[in-house]
Amino acid sequence: MGERPAAYIVILGDQGIAQDFGVDHGIAAQSILLGAREKGLGGCMIGSIQRDRLRELLAIPGKYDILLVLALGRPREEVVIEEVGPGGDIKYWRDAQGVHHVPKRRLEDIILN
Repeated sequence: MGERPAAYIVILGDQGIAQDFGVDHGIAAQSILLGAREKGLGGCMIGSIQRDRLRELLAIPGKYDILLVLALGRPREEVVIEEVGPGGDIKYWRDAQGVHHVPKRRLEDIILN
């Protein structure tokens, strides 16, 4: 409570245009989130949605598939992406100052040659 996004974007697929939307909505969502980040905003892509309830609340016609929801707003916390330590732990954590640490594996460690 008290920490909610400033806006949501519901990405829909028009069944009158296509029956299968492939990954285009994911690409569009990522582009929107990258643009938002460039403007100092943060966001989250949400795929686990109560679609029937959302359709009812927003009166979304049945010809549209609800594909994704984006949540956008001003980040309230600082996030630091850092290299995974020697123990290999990838769990996120917060330090005493409230900084959110996100360990990530090195590119060299995840690419197969």
